[in-house]
Amino acid sequence: MTLNNLATLLKKQGNYDEAKPLYERAIEIREKVHGPNHPHVATGLNNLAALLEIQGEYDEAKPLKERSLQIREQKLGPNHPNVAESLNN
Repeated sequence: MTLNNLATLLKKQGNYDEAKPLYERAIEIREKVHGPNHPHVATGLNNLAALLEIQGEYDEAKPLKERSLQIREQKLGPNHPNVAESLNN
């Protein structure tokens, strides 16, 4: 979680270009450790998508949000609070 937390701090400071590769690296590690369809990967995808939205990169953010939602629905069920979070975003 340290990479993700650092990326979030950088995002809050407005250092978007520094935050993006940390989010991407965190996703890569989570995919290697947990597999590509784990809820932790979905969280990382959602975090990166939020950063991209702030930057106005909506076309790049959309497939990440869609993949995050798909993972959460498959792994957690359609009525899980994390699925609701994805739908709200």
